[in-house]
Amino acid sequence: MGQRRNKGTITLRRAVAWLLLAAPILLLAGCREDMQNQPYYRPLRENDFYADKRSARPLVAGTVARSDLRADTYFYTGRIGDTDGDYMPFPVTAEVLARGQQRFNIYCSPCHSEIGDGNGMIVQRGFKHPPSYHSERLRRAPIGHFFDVMTNGYGAMPDYAEQVPPADRWAIAAYIRALQLSQHASPTDVPPGEEIAKTPPPGIVIQPPYDTRSSSTIATMPPGIRTQGGEQKQ
Repeated sequence: MGQRRNKGTITLRRAVAWLLLAAPILLLAGCREDMQNQPYYRPLRENDFYADKRSARPLVAGTVARSDLRADTYFYTGRIGDTDGDYMPFPVTAEVLARGQQRFNIYCSPCHSEIGDGNGMIVQRGFKHPPSYHSERLRRAPIGHFFDVMTNGYGAMPDYAEQVPPADRWAIAAYIRALQLSQHASPTDVPPGEEIAKTPPPGIVIQPPYDTRSSSTIATMPPGIRTQGGEQKQ
C-alpha cells in the first residue's frame, strides 16, 4: 500500500509540475502581438504626440524619390518657365518616329484618327470632336504644347501621364509634327539635289485604313481577298 501511495504522489507531482510549466507558455502565446494587431496610426489620424497633431510626418526637406530626381525640367514638362518650349530634348531619328507612330496609334488615334484630323473612331461614335492637328493654330503651336497637353490634359482630353512615359510623349509629339508635314509638304521642302521619297523611311509603317462599313474589324483587304469567319481567304 505504501508503494502505491508513493507512486500516486509522484505522478501527481509530475502532473502539477507540467501544468505549472505549461501555464506561462500558454500565457505568453496568448499575449503575442501579430502584425495585424500592431499599434499604428491610420492615415490622416490625429496624434497628440506632435505639435501639429498629424500622425503622418512630412518628408525631410530635399527628399527625392529614387529614380525621380527630374533635374531636367524641360524633359518632364515641355515648358521653359511659363512658356511652351519649341525644341526636342533629344535627337529625332527614324526609331523615335516609329516609336511615336506606334504610341500615337494606340493612345491618340481613337480620337484624333491616324492622320490627325480629329475624326477618330470614338468621335464617329459620338465623342466630342477634337481639333485637327492640321489647323493653322496647331501647326504654329510649339512642340512643347503637345507634350504639355499629353502630360496635363486639355479641355475634354484627360492627361496621359500615367499611361505614357515622358520619352514616349516626346516621340508622339515628334510624330505629330511628321503628320502635320505630311499633309502640308510641298516640293520646295525637299533639299536641292534630293528626290521626293516614294516610300516611307525605314521603320515607318503606313497602316491600311479600317473598313468602318463592314461588320468585320479586320483592316480593309486588297482586292481579291475576302474575309470569312474572321479568316483571310485568297
